[in-house]
Amino acid sequence: MSTASLLDDGDLLDHYSRAVIHAVEAAGPSVVKIDAEQRGSGSGFLFAPDGLIVTNSHVVARATAVTASLPDGSQGRADIVGDDPDTDLAVLRVNIPGGPLPWVRFGDSAALRPGQVVVAIGNPYGFQHSVTSGVVSAVGRSMRAPSGRLMEDIVQTDAALNPGNSGGPLVTTNGSVVGVNTAVLLPAQGLSLAIASNTVQFVVSALLREGRVRRSFIGVTGQTVPIPRRLARAHQLAASSGVFAASVEQGSPADLAGIQAGDIILSFGDRRVGGVDDLLRVLTADRIGVELPIVVLRGTGRRQLAVVPAERR
Repeated sequence: MSTASLLDDGDLLDHYSRAVIHAVEAAGPSVVKIDAEQRGSGSGFLFAPDGLIVTNSHVVARATAVTASLPDGSQGRADIVGDDPDTDLAVLRVNIPGGPLPWVRFGDSAALRPGQVVVAIGNPYGFQHSVTSGVVSAVGRSMRAPSGRLMEDIVQTDAALNPGNSGGPLVTTNGSVVGVNTAVLLPAQGLSLAIASNTVQFVVSALLREGRVRRSFIGVTGQTVPIPRRLARAHQLAASSGVFAASVEQGSPADLAGIQAGDIILSFGDRRVGGVDDLLRVLTADRIGVELPIVVLRGTGRRQLAVVPAERR
């Protein structure tokens, strides 16, 4: 290898190092250690100068008391402003005297590209303010929240995460947050997942506004099932699966619409429903109180009913 090549490699390493250092210096002061009594510890970050913190819901769920500690050693009690287990996100507010607190801005996760350098900052195993770096491995992944609901638009990276990193920021080299680190898949190596910042901003806005994320429901306990081929051919169905209504809650929107246990839901509104996740995906806040068509298979017949989703409590 020539001397010129060695120098080029050294320059590249220096550029990479400087990029990571810049990210840490920009975002690091805003990263907090979360101590949740009876739950353990995790990470979070300040996204406003008045003490607002984002972390994972599973970090603070059912905690009897929560403390947030900054890298400079200052700390204070953190109160839960809002919690959304379905996206594994929570917003806290910490009161630490001494003026504006360091905070970090959100970036646009839709602009992320595979191969882009990202940095994770958190408190794995209690080692406060630990830094790991890597690249975006993929975007648009999905994973299950602790509540069981499917979370979409997940960012996959190879930045090393460990217990205690949960809730910490995933940042670009300019120091903007593009994800909230939430999981590492074991025993896989270098396979870490983060909730995309665009999802985080939507959820945070709802939690600040109402303390929760509003969603609709129809009152069906369902499971994804295949549609028999003869029925699919007879009704010219493009879908090969639907949602089997195992039970229908009495007095629920589904019950009032005439949906019965044993029906197979094929579509809801203008969306085809190929499985439970498809149905949950369309049960958003804007469906509350709006009459929508729902198509079901009952026996060998196809029926269209009208359902008015209610707000889920």
